[in-house]
Amino acid sequence: MEPVLLPHASATEAFTHIRIIIGMVLGLCISRLLIGVAGLLQHRKPGIIYPTHLCWVAFALLSVVHFWWFEFNLRTLPVWTFQIYVFVIFYAGLYFLLSAMLFPGDMEEYAGYRDYFMSRRAWFFGFMVLIYLADIVDTLIKGWDHYAVYGIEYPLQVTAFIVLSLVGIWTRSAGFHRAFAILALVYQVTYTVRHFYVLT
Repeated sequence: MEPVLLPHASATEAFTHIRIIIGMVLGLCISRLLIGVAGLLQHRKPGIIYPTHLCWVAFALLSVVHFWWFEFNLRTLPVWTFQIYVFVIFYAGLYFLLSAMLFPGDMEEYAGYRDYFMSRRAWFFGFMVLIYLADIVDTLIKGWDHYAVYGIEYPLQVTAFIVLSLVGIWTRSAGFHRAFAILALVYQVTYTVRHFYVLT
C-alpha cells in the first residue's frame, strides 16, 4: 500500500498557526512588564523607583507591542521552513528575556531599581544587542524590498542602538543611561508612528 501524501499547508495557514505561539511569548512579556509596574505601585519603600528604569520599562512595553504589529508582514512569506519558525520564536524570546531583566523576582537584596538596573545592565543591554541583530535577519527574511522601505534610517538606527548598548554595558554613568533611555523611548515612539501607523 502506498503512503498517503498530505498536502502542504499554505503560507497563510502556516503563518496563522505560527502566530499563536508568537502571541503566547509576547503575552508573557506584557504580563511580566505590567506585573512589575503594578509591583512598583505597591511598594512604599522610599527611593525604590528609578526614572531611567521606568523609561526602559516603557521602551520595552512599546517594543513588544510594536514587534507583534510589524511581524504581521511575515504573512507575505511564500514558504515557511522550520528554521524560520525557530528563528521567529527565538526573536520573540529575546523580548521576554529583555522584559524579565527589568524586574527581578525579589528586590530584597537591592536598595532600589537603580541599584538593580546597574547590576544587571550587562544582561539587559546584551539582550538589546541580540534583538537588533535578530531584527536585521527578520527584516531580510521579509525580502530586500521590505528592507529598502526604511532607507538609510534603518541601518543607522540599528548601528546606533547596538553601539549605545555596548557603551551601556561598559559604563555606570547615570547621565549616559538617563540620556540613552530617554532617546530610545522618544525615538521608538516616533519611529513607530512614522512607519507603522497603519497595519499593511
